[in-house]
Amino acid sequence: MLATLLEDSHLATLERLPELVGKRAAAVGLSEILIMLADLREETLVALHPAEKHSFPVDASMAGRAFRDFTLIATARNGTQHFWVPLLDGTERLGVLGVAAADRSESTVDHVRALASLVALMLVSKRPHSDTYQRLVRAKPMAVAAEVVWPLMPPLTFATDNLVLTAVLEPAYDIGGDAIDYAIEGQVVHLSIFDAMGHDQSAGLTVALATGTSRSHRRRGANLVDISIAVDEVIGEQFGGQRFATGVLAELDFRTGVLTWVNRGHPPPLVIRQGRWLRQLQCRPSPPMGFRLPASPVLCHEHLEPGDRLLFYTDGIVEARDSHGRQFGLRRFADFIIRREADGCPAPETLRRLMRTVLDHQHGRLQDDASALLVEWQHNREKSLLVKTPNRA
Repeated sequence: MLATLLEDSHLATLERLPELVGKRAAAVGLSEILIMLADLREETLVALHPAEKHSFPVDASMAGRAFRDFTLIATARNGTQHFWVPLLDGTERLGVLGVAAADRSESTVDHVRALASLVALMLVSKRPHSDTYQRLVRAKPMAVAAEVVWPLMPPLTFATDNLVLTAVLEPAYDIGGDAIDYAIEGQVVHLSIFDAMGHDQSAGLTVALATGTSRSHRRRGANLVDISIAVDEVIGEQFGGQRFATGVLAELDFRTGVLTWVNRGHPPPLVIRQGRWLRQLQCRPSPPMGFRLPASPVLCHEHLEPGDRLLFYTDGIVEARDSHGRQFGLRRFADFIIRREADGCPAPETLRRLMRTVLDHQHGRLQDDASALLVEWQHNREKSLLVKTPNRA
């Protein structure tokens, strides 16, 4: 099944995947194949199948439960076993796969899980050049600035056996001035978060220049201080000192837990240790990037402990105001993350729920971009905290 499906996929378009998966899955007794994609805000699961109009709410459906909890769900109906299993690209949640089978034996569950793994890889290989994919995962039109920013983003979730990274950006369809970035180089992960002035197309261009300049100089081997200076120069040259971006550029050695960072006028990261808010990581901030002021950015260091959660964020989260002018606040932000950790909530689901809470606080309409990057580090951990082993029943 897997070999023939993989061979089929090389010349297939995204739209043909449901047909091909259904045809090959039948060879091992799997039927009623349903490929469901998560929308951009991870609120709804929508069917890839052209003839299907199915959709399920992430917070109130069996399919949504499989998505939220990273687990396989099996139920019996009319003598047939029905499965929902998350579609994961590594550890990025794409959606869920629905499958029916005659039994829930170990071999059947293995077939379902293997099929889901391959379907996820097929989706990832087809989505970069598919407008169909983008239309399906959007609940409304996207602003031009957001169209510029989103393609710059790496996958919003990534994990190794001792590292979990996950991020969220809102308002998803109107994001203009925020961006996150990361890249793995050996045992070091490069991290950055930027917040550009304004909320318009110029903000989108500013943060695009920040991200592109950071990547370009990082890949040439520049250090964090020099990268931040280069971003400062490029934005300043483009806008003549009329536009700027704040940001934190960091490196984490995930063998040792040593974190190194530069703060360019940005809110300091938070460290959560053993289920409590430890502190903000203070580092003498340098001016925001774009003014080309004569300043020497300071390189700061911190040694994380196994199990630490590190939070980078933009001020749109903590400064979100309700109808009475009350801010969401730093304490509420940290406490939310702590409570979800105590509940055993995986990191991506924690940030998904955080953004629902922030949006509710501001009645669904953010006045500023709000982004967060959550990093979990464990030394010599055998299994990532992100993914729970799927149930076999």
